Amino acid sequence: MSPELGHLALALALGLALAGAVLPLWGAARGDDRLVALAPPLAVGQFLLVAVAFASLMQAFVTSDFSLLVVAQNSHTEKPLLYKIAGVWGNHEGSLVLWVLMLGFFGTLVALLGRSLPALFKARVLAVQAMITSGFLLFLLLTSNPFARLDPAPLEGRGLNPLLQDPGLAFHPPLLYLGYVGFSVAFSFAVAALIEGRVGPAWARWMRPWVLVAWMALTAGIALGSWWAYYELGWGGWWFWDPVENASFMPWLAGTALLHSAIVVEKRDALKRWTILLAILTFSLSLLGTFLVRSGVLTSVHAFAVDPARGVFILGLLALAIGGSLLLYAWRANTLEGGGLFAAISRESALVLNNILLSVATAIVFIGTLYPLFLDILSGAKISVGAPYYARTFVPLMMLLVLALGVGPLLSWKRGDLGRAARSLRLALLLALAALPLAWAIHGAGPVMAFLGFALAVWLVAAVISEWAARVRLFHIPLGHSLARAAGLPRRHYGMALAHLGLAVSIFGITASEAWTVERLAVMAPGDTEQVGAYAFTFEGVRPVVGPNYTAVRGRFSVAKGGHAVTVLEPEERTFTAPPMTTTEAAIHPLPSGDLYAVIGDATGADRWSVRLYMKPLVSWIWLGALIMVAGGALSLSDRRLRVGAPARSRRSEASPVPAE
Repeated sequence: MSPELGHLALALALGLALAGAVLPLWGAARGDDRLVALAPPLAVGQFLLVAVAFASLMQAFVTSDFSLLVVAQNSHTEKPLLYKIAGVWGNHEGSLVLWVLMLGFFGTLVALLGRSLPALFKARVLAVQAMITSGFLLFLLLTSNPFARLDPAPLEGRGLNPLLQDPGLAFHPPLLYLGYVGFSVAFSFAVAALIEGRVGPAWARWMRPWVLVAWMALTAGIALGSWWAYYELGWGGWWFWDPVENASFMPWLAGTALLHSAIVVEKRDALKRWTILLAILTFSLSLLGTFLVRSGVLTSVHAFAVDPARGVFILGLLALAIGGSLLLYAWRANTLEGGGLFAAISRESALVLNNILLSVATAIVFIGTLYPLFLDILSGAKISVGAPYYARTFVPLMMLLVLALGVGPLLSWKRGDLGRAARSLRLALLLALAALPLAWAIHGAGPVMAFLGFALAVWLVAAVISEWAARVRLFHIPLGHSLARAAGLPRRHYGMALAHLGLAVSIFGITASEAWTVERLAVMAPGDTEQVGAYAFTFEGVRPVVGPNYTAVRGRFSVAKGGHAVTVLEPEERTFTAPPMTTTEAAIHPLPSGDLYAVIGDATGADRWSVRLYMKPLVSWIWLGALIMVAGGALSLSDRRLRVGAPARSRRSEASPVPAE
């Protein structure tokens, strides 16, 4: 499969995308069923052509075809096969091809699986998807051609950044893109609804599965990137509030709000305008992340060092997509009727509070990420916004959110009984208060916020269990009847409970690892021992090792507790030649109570080495909680009522996106 074939496939895909952006919309406006019917095959055609281009690029990387500029700059013959494949999206041009492939994939899914969607509405959704695809294909073909040739071709490539030569980073970008691009479907649903001027419960049922899929993928992608930073960078942390980390976190926060807001539209036919706006903003934040990574304004291990002129193009694309959709919203939002009313104390109000807290949290991260950039542009001043800013602003909001998450599910729709909910949560409150002295007994002194975080995690776990017990009327009716009620609860309810439990597990891990980590920075010679909490690390020396495309110095530490051997840790300092770089490879031994973590640094002379040693309590619970949240999303998605959405239309029914209001 030649690169020229891939280049031709991208050009043909652009032609189909432009046709898909215009013809179905024109047909829907004129009532021309033939043009409307073109939307699904055009969407499938775009995907197939981009898949051909992606396969051509992957073949070039796997076969080390250095006549392609992108392969010569990002690959090497000595790289393992996995990293040759990962090299396809480990660069600016290839990652854009992956992005467009994901856009085509979601468009194809809507075309093939959206059988319950009215034909006119489906055509408009696919047309908006095609508009987005057209913009990115133009970006690729005009500024970032992945099939540019080198003549003469070099004998060897420069190689991939060694920090990216890791299994975690091989799968992290595809998951992130699946999340980013997944929100494009919600965006397309929102814009299509604005064009038609109708939004209702059926619209929310159609959209919510796509939001859930995107949210699950983005959750998994962020967690995988965090885990990679923890074990690969060798500094013992899992989150740095790096601008590019924030670029993925902002759409996750907004997407979480959108997921909850859509429930209100579906159940109570309320919050229509707000939900439409959230759908637009969530995908807009995904596009913003793309701009930050590719504009040249950031310096990060995650960012692509590209010509800033490319940033001008994508900034224009950003302005067109976001500005155009917001103008349409300003023009058409007033045509959406208000919907159902609800009391101040109700499930709807709890979800509104959830949305307010998540939206403000998103704004806090947005300001912290972009303020230094704007200040630099306007005045040339260089500042950084780090963890203290987020600890004082973001963390208190999240504590309020966790508190509200325990109460909201116990409130009824339309009009809730706060007293009844409080009675159901008495045990949860008592357990949360009991967690404070328990945390003190286990860990001793620590920051006040850490004890509050520990208590809130206990509160959320107990509240989820209390809510389930209230639903099945545990201890109020015979046990057999309670079990029958439990079996009758929809899977989407269990999915919600599981996602909230996952959040609680992550809070346990975040709190304990941030507040009670024990760290030792030392210079050690063979035979030296350092005490790290209850564990004794004895340095046994180093030895050279040779990897597939690197050489390394491997240290060896034996770890004991109370005189009994626990494990042996063998961290490495690796030296790559293509491109030249030295990296650290932490050695980690997970325990139920936390991780034992060791990093070997540079030699300091006389057979002495600088080392970092840690005991990080419950840190693995951070990623366990994320995995549980994704599992909760998958369980919800398996619920037929959510997966299928609105019932299929009668053959005799008129094409209409939602019932008239």
